[in-house]
Amino acid sequence: MKNKNKMFNKIMKRGKKASKESIEAPVPAPAAPPPTVTVNHASRTSVTPKPTAGPVVPPRPTTVEVLPNLKDTPINEKHGVFIRKVHVCCFFFDFVDTMKSAREKEIKRQTLAELIDIVQTGSCKMNEIMQDEMVKMIALNIFRCLPPAAHEITGGPGGDPEEEDMYMDPSWPHLQLVYELLLRYVVSSDTDARIAKRYLNHSFVLRLLDLFDCEDIREREYLKTILHRMYGRFMVHRPYIRSAMNNILYRFIFETERYGGVNELLEIISSIIYGFSVPMKEEHKLFLIRALIPLHKPKCVASYHQQLSYCMTLFVEKDYRLADIVIRGLLKCWPISNCGKEVLFLGELEEILEFTQSLEFKRCMVPLFKQIGRSIRSPHFQVAERALFWWNNEHIVALIAENRHVILPIIFDPLEKNIQYHWNQAINGLSSNVRRMFVEMDSELYERCQRQYEEKEIMAEKLEERRITTWKRLEEVADEAV
Repeated sequence: MKNKNKMFNKIMKRGKKASKESIEAPVPAPAAPPPTVTVNHASRTSVTPKPTAGPVVPPRPTTVEVLPNLKDTPINEKHGVFIRKVHVCCFFFDFVDTMKSAREKEIKRQTLAELIDIVQTGSCKMNEIMQDEMVKMIALNIFRCLPPAAHEITGGPGGDPEEEDMYMDPSWPHLQLVYELLLRYVVSSDTDARIAKRYLNHSFVLRLLDLFDCEDIREREYLKTILHRMYGRFMVHRPYIRSAMNNILYRFIFETERYGGVNELLEIISSIIYGFSVPMKEEHKLFLIRALIPLHKPKCVASYHQQLSYCMTLFVEKDYRLADIVIRGLLKCWPISNCGKEVLFLGELEEILEFTQSLEFKRCMVPLFKQIGRSIRSPHFQVAERALFWWNNEHIVALIAENRHVILPIIFDPLEKNIQYHWNQAINGLSSNVRRMFVEMDSELYERCQRQYEEKEIMAEKLEERRITTWKRLEEVADEAV
């Protein structure tokens, strides 16, 4: 019995051992490990890629702090120190009270000066984050609510800027440095235009143009230089800048007649016109007709006429075929009772005629010299004098001599009446000189015009006598009826 139990136990042990070996049989290893492939599935939210190491924007400071000079900063810390300096320049101060926050103001001023030096010298290569933070700081400083203009305070019309006290922005010590920083950033050879245009975008340009309405002439000068440089540097912005300036001029001409930066805008426009290629695009001709010519209508044209006249002359100099359009446009805007404005128009027309060819002159000479005849006969001696001074210009005299058969009959009457009746002796003498020039050009034509003038005078005397006689008869009839 004992032998049977021993045999049964041995058989059971062998069975357990065999089953255990079958269960724990090793799986054969693959010949080569499979390649590691990362598959990004949208459904696998638990697997996230490791963040790449890169520059981090430090938090904004709560107080103005003195930071180490960037030149003395280790290379691996320059990025953070630069952005911290930019953040320091985002603080604003009250400049009405000069003693308030004097230390903080000086820290900001020195920091801005250091940033200008960094951008100008290129001592620190700026990455995209640094450029973005710097442009944000610039925008934060310059894009602000402008103080009300003088006419908005008094409620009256805007006066002559030369007669008024020039407005000086009290925060200019910091504003000037910010504008200088922006200018250096735009013109720097280290600035990549493809990257910079992301930050100096259309919105930035439009807000920059709005600042031209400020009263501080120093700020407008900086704005003019910066916008001009941006126009030259960022070709992608050129159509938008031209369109935005057009809209500003349209609003000034047809709505408000008030905009502080017309002078500066026209100076930028003149440099743009100078770069136009010939033949000129239709867009540029429309700008001349719809914006520049109507700019002669506002009452305050004298304040920006010099720049406007230069733009008009440049158009004719670029394409002489535009002379007829320009001259006729000026005649449509001709002032009736503003003698000072008329003197300006006469001077501008003389400059335009300098670049006018004979064919274009013939197209507009009749309406032109009808107006010149009225100006010669003006009782205001400065208007008459300015019109008669045209005959001191050799090019204009040559055009007149070529077309004397048309021009002399138009202006003969005003010349003769000036010689006989004008109250100013200088106008008498100038009119006599012009008449003598026509006699030397063509004596027969002058004699024919003289006879026609005398015949007109005789007819006028007869009409006057007839009018007087008619009135006497009416008076007699009225007396008899009483």
